[in-house]
Amino acid sequence: MAAPNSTSTLRREIGIWGAMFLGLGSMAGTGVFVSLGLGADLVGPAVLLAVTVAALVATCNGLSSAQLAANHPVSGGTYEYGYRYLHPRLGFLAGWMFLIAKSASAATAALGFGGYFLHFFKIENNEWILPLAIFAIFFMTVFVFWGIRQTKTVNTLIVSVTLLALFLYIIVMFQPSLTAGTSNLSPFFAPEELTWQGKIAAFLEAVALMFVAYTGYGRIATLGEEVHQPRTTIPKAIILTLVVTWLLYSAVAAVSVASSGSNQYALASIQAIAPLEVLAFEQGHPIIARLVAFGAITAMLGVLINLILGLSRVLLAMGRRQDMPRFLATIEPTSGTPRWATVVVAFLVGGLVLMQDIRATWSLSAFAVLIYYSVTNLAALRLKPKERFFPAWISLAGLIACFILAFWVDRTIWISGLIWLAVGLLWFEIASRMSKFSPPETEMTPNASPRKRQKRKQQRRR
Repeated sequence: MAAPNSTSTLRREIGIWGAMFLGLGSMAGTGVFVSLGLGADLVGPAVLLAVTVAALVATCNGLSSAQLAANHPVSGGTYEYGYRYLHPRLGFLAGWMFLIAKSASAATAALGFGGYFLHFFKIENNEWILPLAIFAIFFMTVFVFWGIRQTKTVNTLIVSVTLLALFLYIIVMFQPSLTAGTSNLSPFFAPEELTWQGKIAAFLEAVALMFVAYTGYGRIATLGEEVHQPRTTIPKAIILTLVVTWLLYSAVAAVSVASSGSNQYALASIQAIAPLEVLAFEQGHPIIARLVAFGAITAMLGVLINLILGLSRVLLAMGRRQDMPRFLATIEPTSGTPRWATVVVAFLVGGLVLMQDIRATWSLSAFAVLIYYSVTNLAALRLKPKERFFPAWISLAGLIACFILAFWVDRTIWISGLIWLAVGLLWFEIASRMSKFSPPETEMTPNASPRKRQKRKQQRRR
């Protein structure tokens, strides 16, 4: 498809630590405060294993994303990689599923913010969750409008508060974990009444849900156009972010299950809005419990600001190619922000918030993001040997794992996901026909192929 005329590009404002904190801002939130509890409810203590298996799958995908982003550092992530290395339809579907997946994750974070906020201030009126979620979306959208440099600063502050709260939680829960020993880790695979086939199915679903919690590193790849020295910065930032997140998730899950038991952890996740706060309070640490509750609020805001940031960049890329309306490719000159793309993302996330069902939005996100990373790995397999940083079998393993896990979420969820995928294909055909009547791409278009840019230069010289 042709891309719209554009003379603006995004600014390179992000170094390795800024990129790493942007990744952590997307991961140290709904994953640790939502996913772990859902996993404990599904498989009991085996959530510890699910965290590690999900991390291995995420690592395969992360390494694929890293080499693709280093070789093709533009905004859009797998949407752009699919176009460049595979086929326009696969590229579009990757972008489409990313919009669905991360919009659902953002809606989960917004609802989580509303719930944690009410719980922290002891307001017993759940009717306020929706207005607070809408307010959080508006508030974080304003920060994204402010510009990438300012957004990065706000994100670093938010992530620092969240990490401090979780670090203190791990410290105070370590002693009761040692006291309990292994008593709360048996039986390892729960619930006991399930057959082995049922336990395997539950475990794979838990891995799929936990996998979503790791996919925040994708924000680093989607911001490739705004990263300094992307060929070296992006791979290092993705790997560092994955390692830190795995250590964090493993530690939180281990002390939570070992100290209180998986049943208590799962019950706290289902019945209480702030399960980690409940567990810390039960172990006799009220001050840490309050700090964790505040850390959860900042974590939800951190996830939200990062998801709005990443979603707007993918929508920007889709607008450039006219897979979405071309006005979405407009970049505001002062702040360097894709202003209309950001506004549309805010409305999209706000619409999903109206579902008011965290489990449903999180499961939908799991299916869509697994399809998205299937395309990522497939694109990475098309890299030339000189473009590779890692062996091809890593991308193949990631592709197989993502495709299998996508269909282990709840059946109604993946069926609805397939319907959304079909809707996306229909939209792609409509957009393709409409773009035939649009002006051709220009030299300044970031997504124009090098061959086409060279051909236009030669024509001008003549």
